[in-house]
Amino acid sequence: MPTFNKNRRRMLGGISALSLASLSGISSLTFAEDKKDKPNIIFILADDLGYGDLSIYGQTDFQTPNLDQLAQQGLRLTQAYANSAVCSATRFGLITGRYQYRLRGGLEEPIAGASDSIGLPPTHPTLPSLLKKNGYATALFGKWHLGSLPNFSPLKSGYDEFFGNYGGAIDYFTHKPNVGENIKEDLFEGEVPVHKVGYYTDLLAERAVEYVSKQSSTQPFFLSLHFTAPHWPWEGPKDEATSREISNLFHYDGGNLATYAKMVTALDTAIGRVLQTLAARGLDKNTIVVFTSDNGGERFSKTWPFTGQKTELLEGGLRIPAIVRWPARIKAAQVTQQVAISMDWLPTLLAAAGGAPDAAYAPDGENLLSVILGTAPVHPRTLFWRYKANKQGAVRAGNWKYLKIADNEFLFDVVNDQRERANLAQKNPEIFNQLKQQWAAWDASMLPITADVRTHAVDGKVQADRYRTLINE
Repeated sequence: MPTFNKNRRRMLGGISALSLASLSGISSLTFAEDKKDKPNIIFILADDLGYGDLSIYGQTDFQTPNLDQLAQQGLRLTQAYANSAVCSATRFGLITGRYQYRLRGGLEEPIAGASDSIGLPPTHPTLPSLLKKNGYATALFGKWHLGSLPNFSPLKSGYDEFFGNYGGAIDYFTHKPNVGENIKEDLFEGEVPVHKVGYYTDLLAERAVEYVSKQSSTQPFFLSLHFTAPHWPWEGPKDEATSREISNLFHYDGGNLATYAKMVTALDTAIGRVLQTLAARGLDKNTIVVFTSDNGGERFSKTWPFTGQKTELLEGGLRIPAIVRWPARIKAAQVTQQVAISMDWLPTLLAAAGGAPDAAYAPDGENLLSVILGTAPVHPRTLFWRYKANKQGAVRAGNWKYLKIADNEFLFDVVNDQRERANLAQKNPEIFNQLKQQWAAWDASMLPITADVRTHAVDGKVQADRYRTLINE
């Protein structure tokens, strides 16, 4: 029997055993707890933040003291992945706990423009709706990007309150989704348009501070705080003049490393305000705070030591920072090598809250609570991605990664070869072929990419040529 098959069987058997042990441990940890002891949850999501964009993850050009402290007070994951290399697709995976390709809206990478039929179905169970059934107050402040009114909205998918933008990006000062006199602001209170003055990152922090300030100790709350920072347009908190001058929100001809630094440090400061309010209210000990990103970094991000960026299934497009703090349960200054993905948060946070996923919508994500709490060891994972616009596919199984870009295929050991330079397909044909077959079987089990699906119009050949240049540098 090939060594890989033996290892794979041992790996799968280990995962099954760990899963059972994990569920048993979680049962005694959470379901027996009194309702008043359920943890509050604040889930903070950055937009297009690269793996190395926090100083605790390796950023040296600027500092992120609040997020660094959050990590030092809790657990930092070094092998966390996004469900997709673009934003709305990951958000489908995050809120449902499942591969986004099980839903029509998740096929679009990302959702672009208003549609009456493409979005997160209100009937689908979500992390907020499941927590709400478990007694939680729920709120989303920030970016939704899972479908447009009138058929889709946070209020239709489990949130009690919403303040933010429905689309993918808005100007930080005008709050418009593009430039022009006749363009309306994409800023809403629930499902009603509103007008606010201020830098968007700060507005979201202010609303979160207000929300945390009014919470009682009698009902647990779940707050999703989904910033648009540091997504383009490239505007720091004092760049209102830049906002007036740009001719296209995509801002392809703008931005620089200095502006990007201002955007990330403003994000860090905003998060610090929320955390300070949580502590002042005496709620920090039994509040789970998660911080992560929706995909890998874009043009000004630091993704070192990885190659690639947003829209690419190279590690730089998928690897993200991930931090979780829960002083009542998680020891400070912990680091884990556990491989994790965005859709793991639904089963994990539900377990921490004493709940469970809907049996009719079994999650593809894994409950990692026991690993996070340190009561179970790190274990291997098998994760899948596809990005059809660039004809990309990928599998991460143990230390191995199968990658397809257009007609080019690779096998990497991404633990020892973080830059994805050494193609080991010829040296390890059994592993290569097995992962390739696994990816094809998984791909066939997801919804197909049909002609009506809109995806980023990036030429696959151009993408492959760019990667060949990278590995030959």
